[in-house]
Amino acid sequence: MLDQFTIATKGGVVLWSKGYTDISGTPVDSLIRDVLIQNTRASSTKYHSGPYSVQWTFANELNVIFVAVYQKILQLPYLEELLRLVKRHFVARFAQEIKELVDPDNAEFPSFDAFDEEFEQVWRAVEERYEKEKKEMKSVPRKFENTKKFQSTAKGAKLELEELAQAGEMEIGRKQPGKMRTWNERKKAGEEDGKKKGKKKGKENRVWEGKMTKEAMQELDFSGKKADTENDSARVAALVDESSKGVRTKDGVYEVADVAERSSDFQLLDEEGEQDTPKGIFGMFKSLTSGRVLSKELLSEPMARMREHLATKNVATDIADEICQTVAQSLVGVRIGGLQNIRKLIEQSMETALTRILTPVSSTDIIRDIDNANSNGRPYTMAFVGVNGVGKSTNLSKVCYWLLQNNKRVLIAACDTFRSGAVEQLRVHVRNLRALSENQSVEIFERGYGKDSAGIARDAISFGASNGFDVVLIDTAGRMQDNEPLMRALSKLVSVNSPDKILFVGEALVGNEAVDQLQKFNQAMRDFSGQSRPRQIDGIILTKFDTIDDRVGAALSMTYITGQPIVFVGTGQTYTDLRKMNVSHVIHALLR
Repeated sequence: MLDQFTIATKGGVVLWSKGYTDISGTPVDSLIRDVLIQNTRASSTKYHSGPYSVQWTFANELNVIFVAVYQKILQLPYLEELLRLVKRHFVARFAQEIKELVDPDNAEFPSFDAFDEEFEQVWRAVEERYEKEKKEMKSVPRKFENTKKFQSTAKGAKLELEELAQAGEMEIGRKQPGKMRTWNERKKAGEEDGKKKGKKKGKENRVWEGKMTKEAMQELDFSGKKADTENDSARVAALVDESSKGVRTKDGVYEVADVAERSSDFQLLDEEGEQDTPKGIFGMFKSLTSGRVLSKELLSEPMARMREHLATKNVATDIADEICQTVAQSLVGVRIGGLQNIRKLIEQSMETALTRILTPVSSTDIIRDIDNANSNGRPYTMAFVGVNGVGKSTNLSKVCYWLLQNNKRVLIAACDTFRSGAVEQLRVHVRNLRALSENQSVEIFERGYGKDSAGIARDAISFGASNGFDVVLIDTAGRMQDNEPLMRALSKLVSVNSPDKILFVGEALVGNEAVDQLQKFNQAMRDFSGQSRPRQIDGIILTKFDTIDDRVGAALSMTYITGQPIVFVGTGQTYTDLRKMNVSHVIHALLR
């Protein structure tokens, strides 16, 4: 049973609220103070305050938060579905009124009281659906044929033998072990055994895989040989691309470069071919340039084409739907007067919606956060998580190179104790980074394979604090989002060590899969943490960004679903191929 449901802006303005009982304390204020202000934000999560539990979700495109308060002892499994549907109904009905709140010329506060009845209808529908599913899931008594007692009967034993025979586990008609064979049968069996033995070849010597001769071992032993310094220097130097290096600010801070625009003369509309061959997303709206007032009916077909356009850019389907709905609502009721006018209207509406989603709401100044942590006498910790094969270790080394350029002492914790070769890979990165940087203050903390990764991370942080390291980078094993044992291990690592920054490393090549990965990673860390305030993903590193051309939808999907910024973008294989996300570049690529 709900105690309270509140809808408010992120600025703290309450738009609509419904209370069902008197509440002791201020759980919503506690949520804002302890969670939202600290930027531990997620698309849907839980928080406990005294005797209450609070669950919430965001409407990022309108900067609105939906909060449900209920007794902690209750289990309301349908609450996430209720939040999702209430958000959809409220945004669909009052999007225009919410936008008017930020209009400085609007002196009147709109009323949202009309939502009372609609909320009750949505709540009843969700509860009825849950009760119906609950009844359908109730266990039905098993048939006697499905019990072990049936298998002990003569009929059950016979059926079991037939099933085994069909599965190839028993042979029908073979001689039973308790039945005596005749002399002729034994003689015939002996002759067949003799023929088989006669055909058998003698054992041949073989070289087992992994076993080497003494000569081969000496050939591969480089410990006593002189290193080829010229070749080694050339190989290491190739790991840095001088043309992609960052720049230093006046304060001496080394900053990575922004993602470069692929086309410096980008335009949403080709001015020269405007009358004949409209290009880009504007071509979808050519039929609307007749001076009419735009309505939902007129915009339905162009918005469907816009939705398809965003899907081709790797934007997740649900997110493309919500963006198109937002843009359509902003255009309804507008009278258009010409080609240039409609172009500007569409461009402005799309850029407003996309900029609101992509612009970071939390600080991305990691150097400042590191200095604050060091001033308190502890190292700054960053954990790199993600699925298999996305480049966590590679991008960890890129971040390490960036930190070394800023004169930070870095300790890399090898907590991937699952993948063979993971520790050796980090050793190679540490050796290369020492050779490339004037600041050689980088070390690796390892405990081998098959150990508890949470314990290794804890020991690494303690070692870093006692030895004066500024930053501890925690490398974790790649894991699929549906692998519960590995997700439990990740949640334990986060709960035990509480890293300052949890970075999700994801590929720019994925679309809908990005949403599934992030939601399940956040859900696993929330469900398996055992803490009242579970940690969530704090930032994103988007890899392989140089391989997608203008299909940048994954950046939009990941930012939208988590509400967290894209801290870095990986654009290549060298240590300098690390970039900052350029919001305008992503918007232009999506609208191209």
